[in-house]
Amino acid sequence: MEKIWLKEYPPGIPAEIDLNEFSSLKDILEKSCARYAERPAYSNLGMTLRYRDVERLSRDFGAFLQRQGLQKGDRIALMMPNLLQYVVAVFGVLRVGMVVVNVNPLYTPRELEHQLIDSGATAIVIAENFAHTLQEVIAKTPLKTVVMTQLGDLLPMPKRLLVNFAIKYVKKLVPAWHIPGTISFRAALKAGSGQALTDTPLGHDDLAFLQYTGGTTGVAKGAMLTHGNLVANLQQASAWLYPFLRLGEEVVITALPLYHIFSLTANCLTFMKLGGENILITNPRDLPGLVKELSKIRFTIITGVNTLFNGLLHVPGFAQLDFSTLKVSLGGGMAVQRAVAENWRQVTGMPLIEAYGLTETSPAVCINPLTLVDYNGSIGLPLPSTDVAILDDENRKRGIGEDQTGELCVRGPQVMYGYWNRPEETAKVMTDDGYLRTGDIAYVDKLGYIRIVDRKKDMILVSGFNVYPNEVEDVVARHPGVREVAAVGVPDEKSGEAVKIVVVKKDPALTADALIAHCREHLTGYKLPRRVEFRSELPKSNVGKILRRLLRDG
Repeated sequence: MEKIWLKEYPPGIPAEIDLNEFSSLKDILEKSCARYAERPAYSNLGMTLRYRDVERLSRDFGAFLQRQGLQKGDRIALMMPNLLQYVVAVFGVLRVGMVVVNVNPLYTPRELEHQLIDSGATAIVIAENFAHTLQEVIAKTPLKTVVMTQLGDLLPMPKRLLVNFAIKYVKKLVPAWHIPGTISFRAALKAGSGQALTDTPLGHDDLAFLQYTGGTTGVAKGAMLTHGNLVANLQQASAWLYPFLRLGEEVVITALPLYHIFSLTANCLTFMKLGGENILITNPRDLPGLVKELSKIRFTIITGVNTLFNGLLHVPGFAQLDFSTLKVSLGGGMAVQRAVAENWRQVTGMPLIEAYGLTETSPAVCINPLTLVDYNGSIGLPLPSTDVAILDDENRKRGIGEDQTGELCVRGPQVMYGYWNRPEETAKVMTDDGYLRTGDIAYVDKLGYIRIVDRKKDMILVSGFNVYPNEVEDVVARHPGVREVAAVGVPDEKSGEAVKIVVVKKDPALTADALIAHCREHLTGYKLPRRVEFRSELPKSNVGKILRRLLRDG
């Protein structure tokens, strides 16, 4: 498709990026740490790491991993909320050419077991709060090294002891666990500090992340994101931001979890490249606490999903914050709603800029111009060096205009290498000429803005997280009182969409509460059904396929 959107680019934004400026994420990190050495880089729980601290601590952690006998290409799982330890670990892993496997710390044992086995991770860094989950499955996994961290491990004394004591014994947020042979995070850093770091040459083709996303079969798949993929997306994001920001001076609020691709790239990595400071929010569900934290900070950037922005707008005291330094409010992960965007602008004086991406695209594909004044209902313009195509059901390319609707497909240097050990699944989403099928139905308007109109896949989007119906259905179907089940997404004011299950009973005494309790044992919170409906039968096609569309409409 002709790149008509280039005419809508704000001044100073190039049509193409220089992909060869950096050889790897390691290259970007080391240059940023040298350039911004004395600048604050990441702050959390009242503690700030400067860029020189990030360089030193990640070097120590990388040396520790090498000392354990781990090699380039080995997979290292990270399972923790937003903490300074995550930053140290992720950069330590990347600097020695190993592969980060991000794990949602709220996963159930079933979900964790699948991801560890599928990725082949041989080491994990995990917050002690979630060790009880790992304990249940570790014997079935390839793990050989377990690094355990407490939330306050990188805080100075005596605050470190006070925070760790309060988390464990006052708030009782650490269930009992027993995993022999674990190594504390602080001990790992100490062990690495006395060791030389063996330099590991890295290039664009080297794997950086296995970022897991749901699958149409209900099995989570690891999107293989290379150093080249992430370098490309950082170059694209930087090009979009450069004309509006000041290098080495921005302060970004990082409330979304870093294990999510949006926060990982848009916050942790992009603002590392730009020399900014990430304010890491460990518990974003505590919105009053978040507002209190925001009141202390002269922040310039905030990213989030629609539900976070909507939630903040309803917290007493938020409207009274000082927004005079705010430059960019970026919404992604799910659609930004017009009412939320308009309310946000009224309260903060700044537009809520919508962007669009996928795990498989590292993630950014489109973003609205930062010069946007009012909400426009689009997901924005394709980023530099990004091609899009609109394909109909026969794979024919469509043109410009609302009557040219089809599946949005993306081609660019940020598109994943493929799914880990799943060539058949990779083939399903890639076209012969290198486009990734997004599963979203869209059209390109006359100015080049992309507008999403529907979703081709049955995926449910809950507060920016993908929920795949087959995974929920598989869990529900295990209940002995269930004969048949279908899961669909239904509109929800708080989360955008919520999971609804429609069930045909085998046991007449089965209740909705019993099903939800069963699901809670096997599914993390955002995947849990919020609505349960019982029917005598499910609508099906003439070949027996459940017609989820009729269940959504009903």
